[in-house]
Amino acid sequence: MASSDRDRTTVAAIKKLILDRRLTPGDPMPTESELMDTLDVSRSSVREAVRTLVALDILQVRHGTGTFVGGMSLRPLVEAMVFRGILSPGDSFDSLREVVEVRMGLDFALAPRVVESLSGTDGGQLHAYVAGMEASAARNERFLADDRAFHLDLAGRLDNRLYAELVAAFWDIHKSTAPSLGMVNRRDLAETAAAHGAMLRTAQAGDLDGYRAAITDHYAPLLRVLADQAQQQAS
Repeated sequence: MASSDRDRTTVAAIKKLILDRRLTPGDPMPTESELMDTLDVSRSSVREAVRTLVALDILQVRHGTGTFVGGMSLRPLVEAMVFRGILSPGDSFDSLREVVEVRMGLDFALAPRVVESLSGTDGGQLHAYVAGMEASAARNERFLADDRAFHLDLAGRLDNRLYAELVAAFWDIHKSTAPSLGMVNRRDLAETAAAHGAMLRTAQAGDLDGYRAAITDHYAPLLRVLADQAQQQAS
């Protein structure tokens, strides 16, 4: 068997071991020697497989302590997409557009749960985030931090860890590519800030249709900027 095939087989075997033993993030892994004996593979295969799984955040090596099950976060996805944008700057707009479209789909799909979670409530910290966005827009300044915090707050109300991680990952990608979009105009900033306010108000009112309309308004300025950038590149 070729070395690359052995490494892939060992990676798959370690994943299966984690599943079979019902290990969770933070749990200690068997030692290198134990993995060699259990999986009947060489030391070099174990080490290469561990390196691969660390890169995927499936394993975590703590020097002087041992190897543990990793957080299994979406960090590798974020790093790959950010690097893709750096490697091919022209593709960064397409990458961000794809991210925005996926975000919109998720936001629409989970809109009923967001509205249910906020209906009849005071909205908590969300009002402060909206106020921060409106103040920044009035100064003609971007408000990525408040925007990100707003969406993470919404995601955190749904008891859906995957959705929360996706929102955070998409925002990290957005933040890395935002500078390449150039200057944003006051109208786009004002519309985006206002859309966040509308999302909050309609969700608190239990208005699902209004909330979904506000989602569309929220993404419209960014999609417009991305379309303009794509047109400029094509010309």
